[in-house]
Amino acid sequence: MTCAMRMAVALLGLALTLASPAVRAAEPVDLLLVLAADVSRSVTEPKFKLQREGAAAAITHPDVVKAIISGPNRRIAICFVEWATAGQQNVVVDWTLIGDGESARSFGGKLVELPRSFSGSTSISHAIDFAVIQLERAPFRAERRVVDVSGDGTNNSGRPVSAARDEALAKGITINGLVILTPLSESFRPEHTNPPGGLEKYFQDNVIGGFGAFTVVAESHESFGRALTKKLIAEIAELPQPQLAAAPNEE
Repeated sequence: MTCAMRMAVALLGLALTLASPAVRAAEPVDLLLVLAADVSRSVTEPKFKLQREGAAAAITHPDVVKAIISGPNRRIAICFVEWATAGQQNVVVDWTLIGDGESARSFGGKLVELPRSFSGSTSISHAIDFAVIQLERAPFRAERRVVDVSGDGTNNSGRPVSAARDEALAKGITINGLVILTPLSESFRPEHTNPPGGLEKYFQDNVIGGFGAFTVVAESHESFGRALTKKLIAEIAELPQPQLAAAPNEE
């Protein structure tokens, strides 16, 4: 090897060493999952607290951890974002490897501690767009990429949600929905939280899509954690619909 060749090899090795973690890392995981949580005005502070605590409990649930370590790579990567009005999206906890109970508890602990991001209108379309950006910059690789949108109302800000959904699906991304129901007696905008045909049908017609896409319903914010636990198990293990219905609930 000539002196020039040795110099080139040395410089290449130095460049790889100094490269940022996002550039160097391409670790395989079984799933890239963006959890996109609604924090619009209809999510009151008590509901927000239940939502955050429920998400933390779901991620650390033993059945969820069991599903995670049952995959070929025995780990997944999760990014948690919050969204409200068009232009109001925030990464609460950035991409994190979850491969055991300890890493799950660390992720859940951050969720409980960090402050609320926003309180505005409801732009599911911008939430999807933002989630797609996070998937495309993820420092890990996976064959499965999923956006998990939770919300308690229809899209009323930004571009049509179906347009955002269709663009995500064209990239091979699956969008699932966690629908949070609001009793009519508690709704200050019934047309938003209780649209004709119900909010679950609205999500099924306008929000979700892709391979194996599905919705799970939380009857209230109090049941958010139980619903998300069931949903995470289904997403991680790719359970078909009959098994999803029988998936364990959080006690």
